[in-house]
Amino acid sequence: MTPVKSLLRLVLLCVALAPAAALAQREKIPPADLEVVEKNWPAAKKTQTGIRYVVLAEGSGERPKPGDKVNVLYEGRLLDGKVFDAAKDPAQPFTFRVRRDMVIEGWDQILQQMRKGDKWLVIIPPELAYGTRGQPPKIGRNATLIFEMELISFGKD
Repeated sequence: MTPVKSLLRLVLLCVALAPAAALAQREKIPPADLEVVEKNWPAAKKTQTGIRYVVLAEGSGERPKPGDKVNVLYEGRLLDGKVFDAAKDPAQPFTFRVRRDMVIEGWDQILQQMRKGDKWLVIIPPELAYGTRGQPPKIGRNATLIFEMELISFGKD
């Protein structure tokens, strides 16, 4: 085989394998945290950006879009189970607009996949939460966060 044909075969092989490599995502949950996550929630599904979730109750209907005002009940925990924040009273849900930099990136992403009435356990890797800065004193640096979230309603106003 000539050097030109060999090179051509190599280029074609690289082009053929490129889509698979592009779809492969590096793991975003730190190794020690990943061990805990896989032990406690082995059936968790994973989004393309590395958020994991378990559907606890299924809702129905449309999904929120950027700019929609969402009303959410939630409890936020660290991997050790310690609660760092919560809004569990249906009369006073946590309300904000999706994709307006009002919450961590992981919330903006996952809420756009939920439907009204969905209740999910959501596992957010550090880089989609508070990252290297954390949220002292309650949330340390590079913390993987666990949320039980329920999307109770949403709309333009």
